[in-house]
Amino acid sequence: MLGSILAVLSAASFALNTAAARRAVVTGTPAQGMVITVPIGVLCFLPMAILTGEIARLGQFSLSAAAWMAGAGLLHFLFGRYCNYRANQGAGTNLTAPIIQLQVVVTLALAVVVLQEPCTALQIFGGVVMVAGALITQRQQSPAQTPALGGPCSPETKHRTPPRPFVPRYLEGYLFASLAALAYGTTPIIARAALQHSGAVSAILGGLISYGSATVAVGMMLLLSASLRRNIVRLKQENIRWFVYSGIFVAMAQGFFYSAVAVAPIMIVLPLLQLTLVFRLIFAKWLNPENEVFGRRVVIGAIISMAGACTVSIDTDVILDGLGVPQAVAGLLRWKI
Repeated sequence: MLGSILAVLSAASFALNTAAARRAVVTGTPAQGMVITVPIGVLCFLPMAILTGEIARLGQFSLSAAAWMAGAGLLHFLFGRYCNYRANQGAGTNLTAPIIQLQVVVTLALAVVVLQEPCTALQIFGGVVMVAGALITQRQQSPAQTPALGGPCSPETKHRTPPRPFVPRYLEGYLFASLAALAYGTTPIIARAALQHSGAVSAILGGLISYGSATVAVGMMLLLSASLRRNIVRLKQENIRWFVYSGIFVAMAQGFFYSAVAVAPIMIVLPLLQLTLVFRLIFAKWLNPENEVFGRRVVIGAIISMAGACTVSIDTDVILDGLGVPQAVAGLLRWKI
């Protein structure tokens, strides 16, 4: 029960982070977001580690677990987050979210190879459904592609300049969304391997180590790259505010997520994390109505992707028993790799 609650809170926090980051990269840059949001993770996790007393156990945290969490921080908070920001900047969250959500398929494949967890035919089918949902979403026309409806206009609207519609850069968005899915899909395996014997509270220390390693890397890049320093100097006040919001929300999401995988199997946590797709649509409509692509296919694609992700993540026996599938069909769907 605790793992389920933590997973839902993580899904909502991830969606808020995505909406805030999208608002920031409309006029900001992904590099600016990295420099601001990554250190915020340390500022969020450090007080929690002190208040819970986990900071005193830093010396007891095994060297291998610390190394795994540091590697997860570099992969997730640097490479994955940068790719996520680039995807959001290029095509918006509504178009790229179903592709990034394919991280579930990556996680499942790695769970089979690395953790030796079985994979059933039904889970493979769920992965295909997720891809289908992503393809349906991509067929949604942007406002600039939608044919304009003719008709009379009043003198007041005749000379009024309409707002410039958001035009997605599809190649950039899809490329970086795919790279983000690979990075994000790998880190749950790393976190599970590092934290499965540590307990929920130790996840705070694991998150601190991950953010700490990523923050050190960001600091080194700032010292070595003059172009990055010039990029940061051009930060606008409005962008700083939304990047800060994004950093806080994603730190909360990671804290909830690490705690969830520390007390519950990945196959329970991942289905509930798919609620992020629903939360993203809600928060995108609330915070970024003019900088996203909306439409029936976006909603349908998101729902199909979420259904496929749940099929991938939920135990096959639970699904088949709940639906009362005939034995012959159930036997086929239970076939395992």
